[in-house]
Amino acid sequence: MKYTALGNSDLKVSRICMGCMGFGDAGSGQHSWTLDEEHSREIIKKGLELGVNFFDTAIAYQGGTSEQYLGRALRDFARRDEVVVATKFLPRTQEEIAAGVSGQQHIERMLEKSLMNLGFDYVDLYICHMWDYQTPLYDLMEGLNRMVQAGKARYIGISNCYAYQLAKANALAEREGFAKFVSVQGHYNLIFREEEREMARLCQEENIAMTPYSALAGGRLSKRPGETSKRLQEDSYARSKYDVTADQDAEIIFRVAELADRHQVSMTEISLAWLLKKVTSPVVGATKLSHIEGAARAVEIEFSEEEARYLEEPYVPHKLVGVMAENAS
Repeated sequence: MKYTALGNSDLKVSRICMGCMGFGDAGSGQHSWTLDEEHSREIIKKGLELGVNFFDTAIAYQGGTSEQYLGRALRDFARRDEVVVATKFLPRTQEEIAAGVSGQQHIERMLEKSLMNLGFDYVDLYICHMWDYQTPLYDLMEGLNRMVQAGKARYIGISNCYAYQLAKANALAEREGFAKFVSVQGHYNLIFREEEREMARLCQEENIAMTPYSALAGGRLSKRPGETSKRLQEDSYARSKYDVTADQDAEIIFRVAELADRHQVSMTEISLAWLLKKVTSPVVGATKLSHIEGAARAVEIEFSEEEARYLEEPYVPHKLVGVMAENAS
């Protein structure tokens, strides 16, 4: 495993971040492939053995049970100062807004609940799960800064936002002396590269870490044409993101398979090796031991700039999808 600094922080993170959305009580979530605690612990332990020290979860994953499983496993298998733990919070609900709960109160409540789930005194990275259009930006940034000042979060990050929003938030934080976002978690992979238009350039100039999700496009970049899986069949959210462009993306997926054969490695390793040339640490979901093993091997893969261009050449612009599409207008 290789390690790097997480943007403008003193956190040293593994080049692979283990995504923990697949861990938790299946009865508390919507995913049939969710792993129970025993199997979640096996994968977390294997990740640690492979050198993974960066773990990403969220209070929204399986009703908080993902946080609980991760926290218990890390307490059993690692020292707290050896791992970097990120968790995320959603914006205020309409019920909270109606009840007069402020953005700052919401942040504190959510973080306290996450810390209780994890069994930790602090998280290393506290992430806004998506841009909050109903909370004043000052309220949001001051609330996050208070959590950093209180020692409950070492650093803050954001997910699912536009480059102008990240720039605006960090400019406000710099003006007021608040903690700034050190990372952004967006949708980015070989068949969805819209982050390259503005976000990637901003992050490069400002040394903000990119830790993208959907690194393998819901499994599409790890499966050969005709291969399928339970997740590919049942993940309606991923299908809504990728089915519309399946024909456009097929040539890229074919080329990933071609390079995998040439290098005698898996498609997972090729897809992640390409992404590792672009970002700090992709968030890779793992629901099998082979998933995290393949991700760890990707760190060691090297291929030429010519091969990288070969993978990139068929790409065509994609429409924004999912959370980002909801506020695109």
